[in-house]
Amino acid sequence: MKVDAAKWGGVLLIILALMAGSAWAAWEWQANAYGQRLAAQEAAHQTERTHLANANSAQILAEQGKRLALEQWLSASDQSHYRALTDEKTKQTRLRDRLATADLRLSVQLETTATGCDAVQTTTGAGGVVYGARRAQLDPAHAQRIIGITGDGDQGLIALQACQAYAKEVSDTK
Repeated sequence: MKVDAAKWGGVLLIILALMAGSAWAAWEWQANAYGQRLAAQEAAHQTERTHLANANSAQILAEQGKRLALEQWLSASDQSHYRALTDEKTKQTRLRDRLATADLRLSVQLETTATGCDAVQTTTGAGGVVYGARRAQLDPAHAQRIIGITGDGDQGLIALQACQAYAKEVSDTK
């Protein structure tokens, strides 16, 4: 019986050693497979991050291009606006100078009164094409003020056109 117990003890020891060896081999195989899966997952994650970074860079470059185009348009628009304002101020200055030197006089047409049912205006004079023969010249100071008011209005219209063009361009680029 002693021989059987020693024999069975040896067999049991061999079985335990084989079980431990197979457990160790299974552990190593799983660790290797898990490591490979983690490496593949890390590579896929790195590839995805690279693609996102490239897409982000392309989007940034596109936005910078749009911004540069808008800045160039704004610069050209500002120059055009400045030129229009300068031209208008020059015209106003020339008009004021002509009024001051009596080279030009502003006049207004006076209302003509019609009698009875005959509401037809009088014929034009020999030297003009405006209906109504009666006109009154404005005082040069009043004419200067009127020209100043219309000049301010013209400048306001030019500024409004510039603002409208800017708003249209900005809304079209979005």
